Amino acid sequence: MRFAIIVLTLLMSAGAALAGGWTPVLSSHAFGPERIIAVDKASQELILLERKSPLHEIRRFPCTTGQSEGDKAVEGDMRTPEGVYFVGNRINRTLDWDLYGNIAYSLNYPNPVDRIKGKTGSGIWLHGRGKTFVPRDTLGCVALKVPDMQDVALEAAYGTPVVIADDVDWTPEPGESEVTALTLANELEAWARDWSAMDEHFFGYYDPALLELSEGLDFDGFAEHKRNIFASQPWIQVMVGNVRAVPGPGYWVTWFDQYYRTPGLASTTGKRFYWMQDAGGAWRIAGREYVPASEDMEGKYLAEKSVQAREVVERWRDAWLSSDVDTYRNFYAQDAEQGDRRGASRIADYKKALWEKTPPVKLEVEGLKVALHPKGLKVAFAQVFADASGYSDEGYKTLVLVPSGDSWKIDSEQWRRMR
Repeated sequence: MRFAIIVLTLLMSAGAALAGGWTPVLSSHAFGPERIIAVDKASQELILLERKSPLHEIRRFPCTTGQSEGDKAVEGDMRTPEGVYFVGNRINRTLDWDLYGNIAYSLNYPNPVDRIKGKTGSGIWLHGRGKTFVPRDTLGCVALKVPDMQDVALEAAYGTPVVIADDVDWTPEPGESEVTALTLANELEAWARDWSAMDEHFFGYYDPALLELSEGLDFDGFAEHKRNIFASQPWIQVMVGNVRAVPGPGYWVTWFDQYYRTPGLASTTGKRFYWMQDAGGAWRIAGREYVPASEDMEGKYLAEKSVQAREVVERWRDAWLSSDVDTYRNFYAQDAEQGDRRGASRIADYKKALWEKTPPVKLEVEGLKVALHPKGLKVAFAQVFADASGYSDEGYKTLVLVPSGDSWKIDSEQWRRMR
């Protein structure tokens, strides 16, 4: 029944969009992309927008769109779709000069929300036009004069958002979109945290019925697969970055880079999430697209985790210097190794006996460096130590840290004397 209600509601919404057209006001909110290509079907203009203190127009060009007015619904209706699309690959073949000029890029129509709404058709391009240029003269594509298309191509990098609307406007102010964009950015961060925690709340970010419509996803199978991964991995870490967001007709799109890591595996990928509100007003992931990442996230991941590792080492040092056995023990994984000692309890018992005889008075950490390790992180530093008896030594310490909730524990500790 819920599935039928969703379909009926979306069909009614699609009908309303066809009748009235989409008229967005793009704003300069904090998560807006650096570049937006906006297509105003009513004025038959393509506008290049840049968000650099604040959102503003760079240039505008005359364009021509579909021969029929309204939002595209079915294959062959000669309408140009309305919504948020993205520049895809350049069409790498010989083109008909009259129809396409010498430059053409694919757009990702139908996007996931288009598929939810039952829209059909394909082959919507952003391209040039060699023949006499007149308004509303394509079968659904967006076309520009050849010299103008050459200029736009300089700004049309892969993944640039293309907002196509009946009438599009923009404001240099953050506008009401700031609140929704921030909400969705926070949802993404929470989604990544719950994934990392292997928490059942992770599945609540999705709308199973809409995902079935947008990508044919068997959500029960998807959830079972994820739970199997959760059961097989000692830890998972997920980090998102470079989050961008743009509103569409009845939905929002966020796109971002994702860094995913498990023991012995790390990968960076780009994703787009299409968000729609459920009956209670909560935003749910209704569709997904996988794209190349805009940057390798490993450096950002290591920088963030290095800060955490340094904090762990500093607290571990404080516990050692204060002879706090219980706190010291909690820095070690249950099966940790320290030289020839195995297990957190044996390590702590050894230190307790030692500290009762000769408590530490000096422990300095110098030149600390953090690197990735198959089990987590490798932390290396020079260690200068002295105790109350007058004994002192200097050596090189290497710690392997493994994830433990929101922090890290020591899995192995090795020391060698400086020569």
